[in-house]
Amino acid sequence: MLMHPDHSRRQFLGMAAGAALGGPLAAAPATRMPQSHFIVHPFIEANPNAVFLMRTKVPRKMDSPSKLAAGLTFAREVFVPIAGAPTAVPVSNRVILKPNFTSVRNHRPHHDNWGTGTDPQFYEGIIMGLKELGLKKFHFLEANNFHSWNYRGMADINDRHGVEVNEPSRRPRHFKDGYEMSWTKVPNPVIYSRIPHYAPVNEPDTWLLNIAKWKSHGMCMTLSAKNLQGLVVTPFVRFCPGWEMVTGAPAFMKPDIAADVERNVNRYFDNHGRMGYSRYDSKDRLAPINQEIWAHKTCDNAQVLKPGLNIIEGIYGRDGDGFGVGHDYLTNLVMFSKDRFKLDMIGMWLGGHEPGNVNLFRIAKERGLLDTFNPWEVPVYEWVEGEAPVRRNLTDFQRTPLVTYYLSRPGEPKYHLVNEPFDYSRVKV
Repeated sequence: MLMHPDHSRRQFLGMAAGAALGGPLAAAPATRMPQSHFIVHPFIEANPNAVFLMRTKVPRKMDSPSKLAAGLTFAREVFVPIAGAPTAVPVSNRVILKPNFTSVRNHRPHHDNWGTGTDPQFYEGIIMGLKELGLKKFHFLEANNFHSWNYRGMADINDRHGVEVNEPSRRPRHFKDGYEMSWTKVPNPVIYSRIPHYAPVNEPDTWLLNIAKWKSHGMCMTLSAKNLQGLVVTPFVRFCPGWEMVTGAPAFMKPDIAADVERNVNRYFDNHGRMGYSRYDSKDRLAPINQEIWAHKTCDNAQVLKPGLNIIEGIYGRDGDGFGVGHDYLTNLVMFSKDRFKLDMIGMWLGGHEPGNVNLFRIAKERGLLDTFNPWEVPVYEWVEGEAPVRRNLTDFQRTPLVTYYLSRPGEPKYHLVNEPFDYSRVKV
């Protein structure tokens, strides 16, 4: 018997609510009526090492209604209202929203630069879906300055939905006073022993949603792990300049830099050189040691931030440098996972790169934050609206080459793919 699509969708969401409560999967169909709590869909929670891909149906990059609908559909599929469960989130909690927003460093028309950050209409659609759950307290937090928020109408969206925004700038004395920031001790630090984030990050009764963009950057691609860098208070947020912002950091930062930082970073770096990893001969300004330092700061940050879900908005992807150089490509993909590193591995592979060639994933594995950096060992599911997720192969999804300026090799174009073959079977981390 054919099942009406609406009934199929209600049954799938009803199964989700039933599973969350520990009851039978044939529980009564869930509705979008607000409840006291909400959950990330139980199938996602039950598969925290998996990466999910949802195909969107946006016909043109600047089609605002279609992108808004894509965000709303995503929220309705993935976030489920519920009366209560052990892992459920009360709707009274404050929701921290972290889209990707960077400054734009050129004078091209806005249309040409739209892919330098999370799509604003997709972001607004997600907010609308979260408000349907009964959530009312939202915070937009970002280290980049206000002009980049206004660039795509983000400030208007936040005003329209009552989203509170932070003040990015801090004076040195504010770090001592803890002014509108929260400090968190890093359990196993390499560079930062404590990290300051914009309040209310890591405060009680908060829930963090990470909404990254699928785009290239100097660190190969700036995906979900790097997106959370923007929650770190300036100037601690400067992960990329290498030793300049470690041994050369301002005096007020020095007490929160780990002991023996030079020895520890150089030990990792020298060992990677001996293991013959590619691109350690690059002469780029964002040099191999800068990449190592950035990866360690990112891993320090990952230990103290626990998003409820990580998303990469890839309705359109972007190549180039992440700020102004580059082009957008309509790709109609949204990727999401509980595991930000595995999500980023899949995002990089689909962007034409080989994750084994990127410092971040090898270092995350060495530091115990990943159990593999081989993308072929990551479970991948396709998420189709109203249906149960379907296990897929990576090759079931089209790759979109998104060139980057990450560690160019001698004789290689400045913008290139980091796609040299990597033999995962030979590397035992």
